[in-house]
Amino acid sequence: MDGKPFLFANKKCFSRFSHKRNPRKIRWTQFYRKAHRKNKSALLKKKKTRRIVKKERGIVGASLDLINARRQQQKEMKTATLREQAIKELKERKRTKALRRKKEREERRKKKKTTEKKDKKRTQREQNKKSKNKFNTKQKNIGRKY
Repeated sequence: MDGKPFLFANKKCFSRFSHKRNPRKIRWTQFYRKAHRKNKSALLKKKKTRRIVKKERGIVGASLDLINARRQQQKEMKTATLREQAIKELKERKRTKALRRKKEREERRKKKKTTEKKDKKRTQREQNKKSKNKFNTKQKNIGRKY
């Protein structure tokens, strides 16, 4: 697909490739040996990597001490600003919570008032019904003959 030519050592390798065999499952391939850690001698002969040693040097017009001092100042400034921001956020959260609580309290009070009014009206209606029922029962009994 990408236009790279494949080179095979012999016909055996080509036939396995053309049949789309997985080389990690064929025991005599390098891929299998690498996947199953059979090639111990190759693993022992790893190249040693060179370690990079960093050295800090001063720039023209600024010594190394001056540069380090400025870095330290910048770190302190960042931490101070981060602290201030965090404090501001906490204060804002507290304010919003307090406002929410106030609103909730007011809503509860309003609900209580409305429910109290409804309860009063209900009790008045019930009393009116009872008084009407008493009156009606007397009238009903008056008209009947026993």
